[in-house]
Amino acid sequence: MPVIPVVPENHSHVLAEFDCLDPLLSALRLDSGRLKCTCLAVSRKWLALGTSAGGLHLIQREGWKQRLILTHKEGSITQVACCPHDEDFVAVATSQGLVVVWELQLERRGRPERVSVSGEHRGQAITALCWDTSTLRVFVGDSGGKVSFLRAGSSKLGKGSAFVIFPVQTVTTVDSRVVQLGYQEGRLLVSSLSRCYLCDTEREKFWRVGNKERDGEYGACFLPQNRGLLVGQPPLLYCARPGSRMWEASFNGEVLSTHQFKQLLACPPLPLITYRNEPHYNPAQKSSQSIAFSKLLYLGDQNLLTWTDSAIYIFTPQNGHLLLWTEVKDLLDIAVYRSELFCLHGSGRLSHLSLLSAERCVERLLRRESWPLAAVVCCMFQHTISTSRARKSLPIDRLEHLRSQLSSSTHLELSGQLEEVITKLEPLDSASSSRRSSISSHESFNVLDCGIYRVISRRGSQSDEETSSLINQSTSEEERLKEFSFVQEDDQVDHDPQSSDRVEAERSEQGLQFHLPLSFRPKPPRIALQAVKDSVSSFVKKTTEKINTLQMNTELWQRPDFREGGQTDPTAPYSEEMDNEVYDEMPNSEADMQELRSATERAISQIQDPLVLLDPVCLRETLLEWLPVLERILGPAEHESTEAGDSEEDGPGEERWERDYLDSCSEQQEESSCLSEEPTESITEEEKKEEKEEEVSTGIPSEPVRVVSPKPVPSDILTNLTQLATLYTELSCFRNQAHEQALGCTTFLRRYFFLLDRERVRRMCLLCYQEQPEVQSSFTEAMLDLTQSSKVVEVIQRGDLLRSLRSLRELQPWSAPPLLAHLHRLYERHGEAAVRSFSQFYPTITPADVMTMAKQSHFLAYLDNLVQSQTEEHRLSFLQSLLEPESLRQDWLELALTHDAPQHCDTLTPDGQPRWHSHCFSWGYGRLLSLLIHLPADLSSKQKMAETCRTHGYWTGYLYLCSELQRRTEAFSTICQLDDISLLEQPDGVEPQTLEEWKLLIQLSQRSSSVGDSEQVTGVNGSSWSNGSDDCGGKISPESLTLMLARTAGPDRAMAVLEECGVQLVLSPHSKLVCELLRVTEIRQRAMIQTMLERCDRFLWSQHA
Repeated sequence: MPVIPVVPENHSHVLAEFDCLDPLLSALRLDSGRLKCTCLAVSRKWLALGTSAGGLHLIQREGWKQRLILTHKEGSITQVACCPHDEDFVAVATSQGLVVVWELQLERRGRPERVSVSGEHRGQAITALCWDTSTLRVFVGDSGGKVSFLRAGSSKLGKGSAFVIFPVQTVTTVDSRVVQLGYQEGRLLVSSLSRCYLCDTEREKFWRVGNKERDGEYGACFLPQNRGLLVGQPPLLYCARPGSRMWEASFNGEVLSTHQFKQLLACPPLPLITYRNEPHYNPAQKSSQSIAFSKLLYLGDQNLLTWTDSAIYIFTPQNGHLLLWTEVKDLLDIAVYRSELFCLHGSGRLSHLSLLSAERCVERLLRRESWPLAAVVCCMFQHTISTSRARKSLPIDRLEHLRSQLSSSTHLELSGQLEEVITKLEPLDSASSSRRSSISSHESFNVLDCGIYRVISRRGSQSDEETSSLINQSTSEEERLKEFSFVQEDDQVDHDPQSSDRVEAERSEQGLQFHLPLSFRPKPPRIALQAVKDSVSSFVKKTTEKINTLQMNTELWQRPDFREGGQTDPTAPYSEEMDNEVYDEMPNSEADMQELRSATERAISQIQDPLVLLDPVCLRETLLEWLPVLERILGPAEHESTEAGDSEEDGPGEERWERDYLDSCSEQQEESSCLSEEPTESITEEEKKEEKEEEVSTGIPSEPVRVVSPKPVPSDILTNLTQLATLYTELSCFRNQAHEQALGCTTFLRRYFFLLDRERVRRMCLLCYQEQPEVQSSFTEAMLDLTQSSKVVEVIQRGDLLRSLRSLRELQPWSAPPLLAHLHRLYERHGEAAVRSFSQFYPTITPADVMTMAKQSHFLAYLDNLVQSQTEEHRLSFLQSLLEPESLRQDWLELALTHDAPQHCDTLTPDGQPRWHSHCFSWGYGRLLSLLIHLPADLSSKQKMAETCRTHGYWTGYLYLCSELQRRTEAFSTICQLDDISLLEQPDGVEPQTLEEWKLLIQLSQRSSSVGDSEQVTGVNGSSWSNGSDDCGGKISPESLTLMLARTAGPDRAMAVLEECGVQLVLSPHSKLVCELLRVTEIRQRAMIQTMLERCDRFLWSQHA
């Protein structure tokens, strides 16, 4: 990839396309050559599309769902306008010159109605529509220069208003075709081919804007003054002039100034940020442009938009600035809502663009995981990205994450250029050194969002209290990051203002001026070693660079002034001891890292051989040769002390460091356990005891999970170490290690988690959690420890589920392992209520992830919510995609049949037969069960599911599967025992297809009728079957079946079948009447068919003659 050019600093905004509307047009059949989109309009709620066939499609912008289609027989749609103050009204103009105002009546759920129709412009092409900003009035302009308005009657205006027909009134007739209309605060702006006119519609007064005429299509619009000090001022007028010029006029039509944009347009176009192609910026493409601004639209807060058939131009006229211009091909029309653009192209295609700053564009691309495109925008607009203002939406860690997502093979140059951009980033509170030097060290200050420095110098005032609260806030943040406390306690800060000032002065000398827990501020080496534990990998890199710098300059280790600001006297000897230990261990650590590097490179070169990589025995031998080196250098402290016991000076210091490290971990675990011991609704004390017993029985090692490397690891070997460590973990998990030196999967995972690829380990745990649950529990414990310092944990611990979910949604783009840890905390605190909300994190969190943490009943609720979140037509295919492997279908079916289900004694008799009307019971997960049995499956799977449904008494599913398996005799027997004739008559029922099946069904019904009657009288468990039984159909009897057969084959044939079965049946008077009516109907149908055939025959012979 070539080097990405950098755009000038004066360009800070872009046009970006995030959504593709092609599927929407395809669903509306507007992508064919016969039917095309001809015009469009947009509002807060609707996207309105007019078609060449006279249809108006109203699409709801939230979710892009089509709500309404309004048809017109008066020609194709040429103009459409949505009412800005009432979303229930839409105005439409047709090719025959008719204007129709529709009231959608969505609030009352009624049918849309035409509330006003105007034929004033019939025969003329309507060129402009414009709504009044306060009343239901539409202004219309045509090609002849006539401007009129029509009012819309509505029941919202009062009783009888809907029945009033308002007359169409002509406002004026200008000298040429109307190009554009605008309305604001009682005044109508009319732009024709030669002039601009301003009309006061209330006083019926007219002004001409300017004295000079023009010849061509030039637009005009109002620009409201609704920002800052201009709020309440009357709007300004902007009228296009030839030669890329624009008049700025007052609300009275007086020209105030002329803006010349010809020279500003002599700059290269900014690229359109789109998924369709890669953006390109050519700095050499410069040429002056003379453009006719055919239409002007108000965009955003203070911008004007215009376009040609090949480009879009956006100006900020109040300061005479060109915001941007971008080449967009084949433009026909544009509709605008706030900062969103909907473009109609000549081919009928639609595009949805957004005007936003470069940093906001990068943020939205990161949410969509468009890594290369986001990196290109960062490099292209690095002047904007590197400013401190951009840190609010683009923190440094997000850009670091972006760089890590770029492929080293395909985006190597792009990654290097992005790295250069990251090095130039300014922190959020950056300021010039001159500003900082002007503020004395004893004065505290903070930076407001607008960039103003707020200096607090008066002691004892309210500002001092706010400053001390900032210090307390930063101290609590550092405690949450598990940092050592080297500053005075909060009580001293509050009660001793002089000591507070002294602490502030010492911190300012060390570069910590703002007293805020900023991740990019420099930390002393000792604090950094502990802070690395709960931070991202960038801290490891900074710590390594700090140690290397201290090693190169030996004088720094002997200077007594090199102490961290804010340390107390008791800790001073300890820091000097640590400094001496680090200084003595430097040569040994370098030698160890060199040995580890050589062993790692040797192992990497060996596994690159396919014969080694694909042979588990050779691969295991290669990894076992590398493992002892890793154990000796990065293993736990006890292993290092046994191998290097002759080092007396290193031992005590390292043991002390390890002891402090473990103490901090144990304190953290105690705090988290105290918080988790609060009573909840879903997890009882007995369940906790069972979980503890399971943990003891599984034999989880007692050693803690290490999530931070004990020594700084150079970045050049960290990638290879991660690959080897993850490979060893996977190999030890899926193959039993019989070697003496081999570590078990769980032991290795807990000991070297800081080296592992978390996503690969997560996938490994999903595959083996049933056989090795201790691996999954170790992984969960490690991720909980690693994410303990996140701010989301504080929100979760407060116990508010909705706020916790909102905080998790703000973490996008998600990474599965840390998100899984947060969801685990939510589940421990809220139980089933939390699991039901996990469906919003799909597909980052899959059902397999939830299955490992939740109980079966809770997982079933999650699965049901996840499937129901899809549209009805996609639920079956979506559920099919989740069944990996296929054996999950049977597991989930049995799970759904055993939870929130009727009791077996209510659906089955003691001998395993269906109870009378037991299919009418409601199943808690009936919708999920219906989808599971309707999924395509092989013969053996369907047989197994049918047997499972019969065992649990789920008769609806059993009948469907019997029909699929062609086991119709079993289905008829079950239906007769259930005694519900609706099971035969329903669309998905099992209806007999031959006379033999009818005979069998009649015989089965005669046998089971007596049993059903007796069971109906006695009832079951106190008539517990009555749940839903009122909705069941009629009973099955030989008489009811005879009537069904009579409707199908005729009454005579039905009576003959009844005699063949040997059933002596006396029909009731009602049944006899039905049979007689059927006979009469059959006779008349035969006569009618005979008459029709005779008429057809005579007609054909007459034609032949």
